[in-house]
Amino acid sequence: MEEYPEELRTPPVTLASLVGCPELHPLISTHLLSEQPPINTLALPDFSKISLFNKKVDPDSTATSPSPSLGILKRDWLLKHRTKLPSVLAVLFPAHHLAADPAYWLQLCSHLDFIKTVVRGRNIKFVIVVVIQTNADEISEDRMIALRKRAEVDAKHVVVLNPNDTSELKQTLHRHAHCGLHSLFFSALFKGTCFEFLTVVSWSRLASSISELAVAYYREEGRRIKQRIEKKNISSVELIVRYCFKVAVYAEFRSDWTEALKFYEEAYHTLREIVGVTTRLPAVQRLVEIKSISEQLHFKISTLLLHSGKVTEAVTWFRQHKNAYKRLVGAPEGIFLHWEWMSRQFLVFGELLETSSKIIQGISPIIQATSSKPLTEWEYYSAYYYQLAAHYLSEKRSALELTISMSETSNEIDNVADSVVPSVYVGQFTRLLEQGDKVDMLPLTDEEYIRYAVSEGKRFQDSLEIIVLLKKAYESFNSMKIQRVSSFCGFQMAREYFAEGDISNAKQIFDSIASLYRKEGWVTLLWNVLGYLRECSRKNGTIKDFVEYSLEMAALPISADTGVQRDSGPAGPANLRQREIVHNEVFELVGGASGLETNEHPSNLNITGDESLQLEVDLVSPLRLAMLASVAFHEQTIKPGTSTLITVSLLSHLPLTVEIDQLEIQFNQSKCNFFIANAKKTQSSNGIQQHRTETAPSLSLESKKWLRLTHDIQSDQSGKLECLSVIAKIGSHLTICCRADSPASLDSVPLWTLDGCVQTVPIKDPILVLSGQKSTQVEEPDPQVDLHLGASGPALVGEIFLVPVTLVSKGHDVYSGELKINLVDVKGGGLFSPRDSEPYATDSHHVQLLGISGPEGEDDSQLYSDKIKKIQQSFGLISVPILKNGDSWSCKLEIKWHRPKPIMLYVSLGYTPYCNELNAQSVHVHKHLQIEGQTAIVLNHYYLMPFRRDPLLLSKNKQASEFGQSESLPLNQKNVLIVSAKNCTELPLRLKSVSIEVEDDAEKTCSIQHGSEELLNPCLIVPGEEFKKIFLVSSNMNISKLKLGTVCLRWRRDLGVEEQSASTSTLSWVVTKQKLPDVNVELPPLIVSFECPPYAIVGDPFTYYIRISNQTQLLQEVKYSLADAQSFVLSGYHDDTVHVLPKSEHILSYKLVPLVSGMQQLPKFSMTSVRYSAAYQPSNSSNSVFVFPSKPHFKAAVSTNNRVESVANE
Repeated sequence: MEEYPEELRTPPVTLASLVGCPELHPLISTHLLSEQPPINTLALPDFSKISLFNKKVDPDSTATSPSPSLGILKRDWLLKHRTKLPSVLAVLFPAHHLAADPAYWLQLCSHLDFIKTVVRGRNIKFVIVVVIQTNADEISEDRMIALRKRAEVDAKHVVVLNPNDTSELKQTLHRHAHCGLHSLFFSALFKGTCFEFLTVVSWSRLASSISELAVAYYREEGRRIKQRIEKKNISSVELIVRYCFKVAVYAEFRSDWTEALKFYEEAYHTLREIVGVTTRLPAVQRLVEIKSISEQLHFKISTLLLHSGKVTEAVTWFRQHKNAYKRLVGAPEGIFLHWEWMSRQFLVFGELLETSSKIIQGISPIIQATSSKPLTEWEYYSAYYYQLAAHYLSEKRSALELTISMSETSNEIDNVADSVVPSVYVGQFTRLLEQGDKVDMLPLTDEEYIRYAVSEGKRFQDSLEIIVLLKKAYESFNSMKIQRVSSFCGFQMAREYFAEGDISNAKQIFDSIASLYRKEGWVTLLWNVLGYLRECSRKNGTIKDFVEYSLEMAALPISADTGVQRDSGPAGPANLRQREIVHNEVFELVGGASGLETNEHPSNLNITGDESLQLEVDLVSPLRLAMLASVAFHEQTIKPGTSTLITVSLLSHLPLTVEIDQLEIQFNQSKCNFFIANAKKTQSSNGIQQHRTETAPSLSLESKKWLRLTHDIQSDQSGKLECLSVIAKIGSHLTICCRADSPASLDSVPLWTLDGCVQTVPIKDPILVLSGQKSTQVEEPDPQVDLHLGASGPALVGEIFLVPVTLVSKGHDVYSGELKINLVDVKGGGLFSPRDSEPYATDSHHVQLLGISGPEGEDDSQLYSDKIKKIQQSFGLISVPILKNGDSWSCKLEIKWHRPKPIMLYVSLGYTPYCNELNAQSVHVHKHLQIEGQTAIVLNHYYLMPFRRDPLLLSKNKQASEFGQSESLPLNQKNVLIVSAKNCTELPLRLKSVSIEVEDDAEKTCSIQHGSEELLNPCLIVPGEEFKKIFLVSSNMNISKLKLGTVCLRWRRDLGVEEQSASTSTLSWVVTKQKLPDVNVELPPLIVSFECPPYAIVGDPFTYYIRISNQTQLLQEVKYSLADAQSFVLSGYHDDTVHVLPKSEHILSYKLVPLVSGMQQLPKFSMTSVRYSAAYQPSNSSNSVFVFPSKPHFKAAVSTNNRVESVANE
């Protein structure tokens, strides 16, 4: 499409000319070019240049003349209307020429007369622009009317322009773009309106006036041409094509796409009728002209259809265009011109499809009424057209080569082609004849034109253009995941690279295509590709690639002739005979024979005497066609030192029998490797043979027949014994290494499933066919070492739990011993990543292997530096010293639980019973033990208020309705904190201390009082028992939150009978910590205190005091009540309302007479604060007293009295 001129490729753009005031031409041109649609300008330096627009003699005006037309379309007609012949002429006059010296006015009138004379001949429209330089310039109404009448134009085509006011040009145009200013302009123009408003209107009117006049010009020109067509008295059919083309172009100028499409189609159909009728030019040139014009018309039609979104119509039109001219080949000597023209049609339409913004993806085929068959989906892809463009260009190249070869037989030297130039008409060429200063244009004969076309064809490299087209199609199909067609395009592109000598690019593309053909089973196509790859390897001198491609070709499932092949490439026809030729050629090469080089295929392949060639055949290699190896052990498990049978089977699809010199069977245990020699071949003894060698009567591998070989094998090393590969040595240079397959998992070669032959099995035993494997398991020898794991009871969270491990040799010496330790979660949840919400989850593992301690008396530093190899969180590896028969060795595993979790402890011992034997057999002993992890102690705490002194805490009233409120304590009061520790295990524990620790960097917000942190003697806590300790907590700081710290508990297991002899200083204690939650601190507004005797006597009255203390600066109104009690008779108010002054207290006193003995509840007191709407009720513990039946008499010692008194006080 780039070959087309710009005026054909782009839509027509209106052309306007400017004359007068040349200094304003750039500004006006820029403004007009920014309009939508844009307007191009042609600036004339002075008025004398207007004569360039004078009308010349129009040959079309003589349409009724009997003389035929010289051509159909002029080559530069469209360019002339785009760049030379304007539709509108804008005449600029300064304002002072209208209002100043009469001489200026006379000159202005003279210019107008001259302009009218010129433009009327061309029907060019013109607009008058009056340029105002300053706002002081004034134009009288009479002079403006005179100017309009002199120019003979409408008032709307006279524009007043102020070029100095351009700062707001864009803003004003945007602001007034949709305003109806036309009527305002005329009234303002002739009534002396301010020039600022006039400028705004003039800029917008300048563009609109030019656009309006241009549309009128093109409409009138199109109407004038259409009248000629409608008269139907045109003598030449060529003129009808020309007129329709012009009408369509004029319609495009004014954006009338419907009319443009209509007349382009009419011109196209009329042109098609000319074929075979006109005799104006010689036959070849006549056809070239018609095709050139039809190409331009088709381009215009396709562009209009695609840009209007009519993709299906555009594709249908192209099909009709292709079918209309496909058979118009022309003379045989010029057939290459036809193929070149066809290639260009497909290329251009493909580019139009690709660049069109209206293409809809995934369009289904639509049956057209005018089409004999529906459109295919391919016709909507641009890659389809690129591919066919390359095809027709290839046809052109072949035809051109044939024409050149025929013309080279004559020795004529013709220089006519050097003087041939394009004619003034589209599709025509003439010959320049220079005679002195005179140049004549002479017509060409068809023979001369063919010579010119041939010389032009020689200048271009069609192969490079074909590669570009195929590459575009290849990439486009690839992007759409259409692999098969993409591979076909890639194959053609690779052939072009190969023909051009670009072997590297050709081989790269051939390799990618071959992989797809192998996958999908396109045997014949793969044959052709492999033939090219063979030649690429031959040219590059890569012997290995040449042999691999040759063996794959020879093994392809081609048994008979596949039929007539148009172009099989260097591989030759795909048949059995050609396969045998390839087979013999490759084995002669690897066998050391020479003479592979021919005139047709020059070769630089050779193998020196010491050079070897090894081919790898894995499970996905294409060489599995050439050779396939299957290995089966007859037993799945064997004892060390015992022999078993193994069957090695080989299969080849090569057309001829292959004679193998030697087979090498390789295993993962190199000691088991062995050789199978061919008894018919002489074996060379190069060096000492390290492995055993078996002899087979024959190692002839026939086509499609299994070669089965069964031998015994023995292994002394436990573990997996697997056959890795089978290496076949053929001749003195070639070895083929085949990865071993199991019969049970052997997959057939995909390509050979299409051959139709009966599939055979690699082994005759039907059981081994289904279950045979290429590996067997060699069992370990029985261990003669005892491994014992000892553990006492469950493990407790926080302590270091010791697990004794004992080794006792009972028959084997232990060398190179290694002890492996693994900790595994029993439930499968893992030992890693504790929950972040759990307190003190700083350890990365729930259960952690800390270390391994050696036996008593052994130096631990030596153990860790010399023997321990690796210790991780849940894995350990330690070396075991040398043990003789009867010796023992022990160690202890140190394991720590951070969470209560059961684990499985796995301990494995690996050793060799021999000292100096290299690669000695290892023996393993395995033991496991499940250990439960339990939480030892559970800490709890709670708070108590001072005895019979209860504060009114407002936050406690909110806690009933709000969930999650923290504990609240009164300010300036001593509160009791009780911490309890409960033994949750089945083991007795020893408790050393209970304390509360405060962080060092934390601010001290309270005072905590308690006794000694450590107990004098570690306290024994039996299972289920709970230990309590009391702390006094008080705070005098006016803060909202109180941070108490962390409870620290030190404990350990009780050692039982060893407890008395154990030293307390050497024992390790476990520290359990629990952070106390923060508590709220608030000043209670009221405090209620109760006072009564420590005990009472039945029938004896006593005084019961209730003190209500106001802690605030406000007067408090309190409502209280005292309920009756069955155990007491009381006197006093049962309910009342009192007022307590600020910072004072109110005392309520009652007389109570006990009626019943024992622990009795005092009358229940309740109180409500009116100000805070808060109720209060004392606790039951502070509202009880013990009543004696009679007065007690104590007759005891002092110590006893003291004891009784203390009890009574309690």
